[in-house]
Amino acid sequence: MIALYRPGTSLLHRTPAGLKVVLFMLVSLAITVAGSTPWALPLALVFVIVGYLLAGFGARELARQVFAVRWLVLFMLVAQIIFLPPLVAVGNAARVLAVVVLAALITLTTRIPALLDAIDRALRPLRRVGVNSAAVGLLLAMTITTIPVIAGFAATIREAQRARGAKLRLATFAVPLLVMSLKHSDDLADALAARGVE
Repeated sequence: MIALYRPGTSLLHRTPAGLKVVLFMLVSLAITVAGSTPWALPLALVFVIVGYLLAGFGARELARQVFAVRWLVLFMLVAQIIFLPPLVAVGNAARVLAVVVLAALITLTTRIPALLDAIDRALRPLRRVGVNSAAVGLLLAMTITTIPVIAGFAATIREAQRARGAKLRLATFAVPLLVMSLKHSDDLADALAARGVE
């Protein structure tokens, strides 16, 4: 996993990791479930902006995170416009953008060990029914931290295509992104296996 944590003393940095994960899951679920309502997307965007302000990053860092995932969002937008009305496709892409940028905010303000410990503690009562809380915590932490990594892959691919003068095409963008994502997952699996995690 790539460590994106940036030390700080803001309110969000001091907020317990468990609370941040719970809020992230609730907001992501709300964005998904209430996606068709007209107030859901504006409220989600306001929540994202307030989160970055509370973390002390400001509009510049928020813009940097949005800019970093621009090609991933564009890819999703183009793919959906083929099958959905333009307004629906834009709304879906905006909701995904909000969730991705929120995930990036968690990785920027929370250390990975703190994430793992918080999730493990929350799921520990489920051990009685056979749930491996440590494994679930590792899975959730990896999921949250991998979202910005894949977005970075998308930006790298597009920059490489731009340097070669290639136009943005779905096939030439999606295939390298899939290959890089699979390679990243293989690297993660090898690293976990080397540490005895199965």
